[in-house]
Amino acid sequence: MHLSETGRTDNYMEKKEELHLIHSLKSGNNQAYKYIYDHHYVLLCKIAYEFLKDDFLAESIVDDIIFHLWEKRDTLEITTSLRSYLVQAVRNRCINYLNLEREKREVRFSVIDQQGEWINSVFPSDDYPLARLLENELEQEIRNAIDRLPEECKVVFKKSRFEEKRYEQIAEELGISVNTVKYHIKNAISRLSADLSKYLLLLICCFWI
Repeated sequence: MHLSETGRTDNYMEKKEELHLIHSLKSGNNQAYKYIYDHHYVLLCKIAYEFLKDDFLAESIVDDIIFHLWEKRDTLEITTSLRSYLVQAVRNRCINYLNLEREKREVRFSVIDQQGEWINSVFPSDDYPLARLLENELEQEIRNAIDRLPEECKVVFKKSRFEEKRYEQIAEELGISVNTVKYHIKNAISRLSADLSKYLLLLICCFWI
């Protein structure tokens, strides 16, 4: 068999296997879901990191994309290879995130400019202690909210955010799976967002309204 024929045969087999994988995924096969993590996760995280320069954020975006793929598997339509589909999804999500963050900064700076005169009239001195007081209170409130997390969830969150350890390191240290680490991180963020939302709103009202 010529090399060109061998190449065509290999490509045919790869496409056949990928079609079977996509079919299994749409059928709700957990092994197909695991296969995506095992064979595509690392590459996708590297691509996301090139855009975001933040390991935690890159991993979170890739997690969300793969989870969304699983959630929407019934209506999944992939016209390219699965890897190309995932890579494009990661690129789009990262670009959208960066654009949204830029828009948020622009809005925030605009609000600050518009309210600058009002703030100066309320806080005429650079030594005014309210800003420092609120900052200290927020810091303490964050500590309290973290302490209220379930024990294992709290340990995982602290190792990730304060010790800057990767999911794999945390999993190995605690004897749990990487997916369990991801679950605890998402749970922690959800709980902290709920606990601190009212306090953060109060801060915004104090300075920007």
